[in-house]
Amino acid sequence: MKKILALFMIFILSLGSFGCSQKSKNTTDNVINKDWNTILKDAKGTTVNFYGWGGSETTNKWIDGYLGKTLKDQYDITLKRVPMNIEDILNKLVGDKQADNKKGTIDVVWINGENFYTAKQAGILFGPFAEKLPNFNKYLNKDSIEVKSDFGYPVEGYEVPYGKAQFVMIYNGMKVSNTPSGAEELLKFVKENPGKFTYPAPPDFTGSAFVRNIIYETVGYDKIANAKADKTSLEKVIQPAMDYLKQLKPYLWNKGKTYPATIAQLDNMYADNQLSMSMSYNPNSIPAKVKSGEYPKGTQSFIFDKGTVGNTHFLAIPFNSPNKAGAMAVINTIITVEAQTSKYNPEGWGDLPVLDNSKLSAEERKKFEAIKLGEGVIPQERLLKHRVPEVPSQLVPIIEKIWSEQIPGDK
Repeated sequence: MKKILALFMIFILSLGSFGCSQKSKNTTDNVINKDWNTILKDAKGTTVNFYGWGGSETTNKWIDGYLGKTLKDQYDITLKRVPMNIEDILNKLVGDKQADNKKGTIDVVWINGENFYTAKQAGILFGPFAEKLPNFNKYLNKDSIEVKSDFGYPVEGYEVPYGKAQFVMIYNGMKVSNTPSGAEELLKFVKENPGKFTYPAPPDFTGSAFVRNIIYETVGYDKIANAKADKTSLEKVIQPAMDYLKQLKPYLWNKGKTYPATIAQLDNMYADNQLSMSMSYNPNSIPAKVKSGEYPKGTQSFIFDKGTVGNTHFLAIPFNSPNKAGAMAVINTIITVEAQTSKYNPEGWGDLPVLDNSKLSAEERKKFEAIKLGEGVIPQERLLKHRVPEVPSQLVPIIEKIWSEQIPGDK
């Protein structure tokens, strides 16, 4: 409901501010006109408020630990992580825009997909700023579809890649011997193991990805990617996937009458042995989660033969960030070789890197190659061969609405 409210508010706001949001492409904030050394000087000794999803202990430790310490040591920047769901962040920014609040409280926001699309349409993001960052120009391929596009929507410098994700299925290797190779095999598995599998209810990010993966499996990517962004026509296209999920439902945990609200809840159920499987958008996270106790020993991962959804997550700066210089310094630090290797290491986070390998020196490439991914992790080469692109962002909330109308509850 919060997400629907946020999107509705942004839609209403965008009607009134469309001209402003389009005009903002040709206007600049004073910080954009400064050279990089001056920006760093302005950022020194400041506090940067980093807002975003806080549902992973591993991710939070990397932000608070490695990133926070690095920023303090290098720039005397204090990083304050504020865990908040993206729906609430967007509502907050929409409220600021409506109240003409030019000095907000958010400096950096972790965002992507349909949330970026709606936020950019509503004019609540600052930019374009990406090409002002030295490391963006040095290490990223600006022509890559995963840099210049987010769920099929042009980025245009209003956000910078943070890391890459790819959907994988998680299972307990001590309890599951044969993993499903696709949707039909998954249906067979849940019938043979009733109550031991479920998925988070969309709009949870990972749960929504699972539903899209089922759509790809049953309908095909091309059909969904070329579908019209209206509920009636889209529902006809994805109905085979909804029918499949209805077949799956009686054999899910609690017979599909209820679903975990978040991926964190699903992971807890998996860790407590209520379920024999979970799922993740972070394929390298297994070793760290086993070490922290978030996953049981013996945890492995697998992907469907037809592939799994992969995307890039980004960082943006709100239109009314009170510390844009600090925000830019933080984002530039995140796309260094050092930060990306630390983040790639499963002992740190396990997040897939965004740097262009061809732009790295031989010494820099060795830093990535030296990282041991650990047990249960699918090699990146195999993941990339089974990587399926995301659907256009406009389709995601419509898919989630169709799911909410057809699948949940005692039906």
